[in-house]
Amino acid sequence: MLAKVISAAVNGIDAYVVTVEIDISPGLPTFSIVGLPDAAVKESKDKVVSAIRNSGFDFPARRVTVNLAPGDIKKEGVAFDLPIALGILTATEQLNKEAVDRICFVGELSLDGIIRPVKGVLPISIGIRNSGFKYFVVPKQNAREASAARGAEIIPCENLRGVVDFLQGSVAVKPEDFFEGIEEEVCLGSLQEIDFADIKGQFFAKRALEVAACGEHNVIMIGPPGSGKTMLAKRIGSILPPMSVDESLETTKIHSVAGFLQKGGELVTQRVFRSPHHTVSDAALIGGGTYPKPGEVSLAHNGVLFLDELPEFHRDVLEVLRQPLEDHCVTIARAKHTLIFPASFMLVAAMNPCPCGSYGHPEKECLCTPYQIKKYRSKISGPLMDRIDIHLEVPALKISELSADECIAETSATVRKRVQSARGRQRERFAGTGIRSNSRMNSRQVRKFCAINKESKELIAGAVKKLGLSARAYDKILKVSRTIADLENSENIETEHVAEAVNYRSMDRF
Repeated sequence: MLAKVISAAVNGIDAYVVTVEIDISPGLPTFSIVGLPDAAVKESKDKVVSAIRNSGFDFPARRVTVNLAPGDIKKEGVAFDLPIALGILTATEQLNKEAVDRICFVGELSLDGIIRPVKGVLPISIGIRNSGFKYFVVPKQNAREASAARGAEIIPCENLRGVVDFLQGSVAVKPEDFFEGIEEEVCLGSLQEIDFADIKGQFFAKRALEVAACGEHNVIMIGPPGSGKTMLAKRIGSILPPMSVDESLETTKIHSVAGFLQKGGELVTQRVFRSPHHTVSDAALIGGGTYPKPGEVSLAHNGVLFLDELPEFHRDVLEVLRQPLEDHCVTIARAKHTLIFPASFMLVAAMNPCPCGSYGHPEKECLCTPYQIKKYRSKISGPLMDRIDIHLEVPALKISELSADECIAETSATVRKRVQSARGRQRERFAGTGIRSNSRMNSRQVRKFCAINKESKELIAGAVKKLGLSARAYDKILKVSRTIADLENSENIETEHVAEAVNYRSMDRF
């Protein structure tokens, strides 16, 4: 007897339909799975047998062959347990064939038939919605995540017996929509406890980070230990605008594939802040592996990637950042296929000016030799520094600033309002182009939207000559100038806007 059940799997962050074919034929009792299964799929045989028997069904003492089509794509994970079990029940006529028609199933089975949650349910839900399936049966813990796709009717089930009862019509399971009241324009996440007002002094640095947040510009902060670089970086998320529904779904898809969603399958509604340790490998940072998975740059999609103590990272690890900083995606090529992961993030890096951290300190003496300082700084290549829009000096705080009883700094909520207003102007400017911020402009858009007067051109020309800036750095100055003008609600880029943007590149020869 032959039976077919529809399931799905994830390749990269996109889903594809998998047809689970079951053939039961006479012969010695065997159970084989073909169709390029990985070790986890092969091990599902013993789980499926126990789950079927412990759920009160009969497992055939015959030859069972399972084929996962298409057979030219590697199948991995435990999500095929449920469709394999249902296919066996259908092939042995314990379940009607019509009952599983046009329904997609995913889920891991325990030995007693309980259905456990699996990874990648959101991209699968989006994929089967686009393929025209009516129902999507998922583990109960994944129902909230699956329903975010807003298409197929989600059937949450707790065990194999419950799925069979639903398919046979003996038990009614109402499709659930956990996101019926979701905002269509803005998806607000919980507010962070940390606030810009916690930082004493550093007004110039906070102004630069506000500009960076407005245009999604990359930033590197250079200063002695204890000057507040890490505090500043951790509070950038508190001034970024709320995520849109589309941004939330994009980010949630990546975290779903990586298996990092919170319990209950909550959507990622707060901008992500990723801070990998400097011992991270290039595959962990950029993504990859035998079966490619998203790396830190993709997990930080629509959020912030913070690299503290930048020179302590291995140079070859830092160099892999070049492509995603330019293309805002990661292309991972393998012999049989190529995967593309989105990686549109805001890079924030921090470093000391020298190994001891006291170079340029007004009160502490630097103990490093010129050779040590040069060697320390050379760990960061020129091409990588060239891709960072804002180079920011964060000086040591004075004792008078540290001991001040009152803090006159603005709160994150106040700053965020200005950032949202500037982002709104950018959305109007780039409507219909797929671009959401000034930092993502291409050369043609820079020429169109970043026109400057003669005085500003002379100012930039002098900076290029004095600092030895590249053509890329020239464009980045124009983009930052455009962001500053948006922040000031100015239609045109004025000379003072360009002067401030040039000032943010004055550390190019630090």
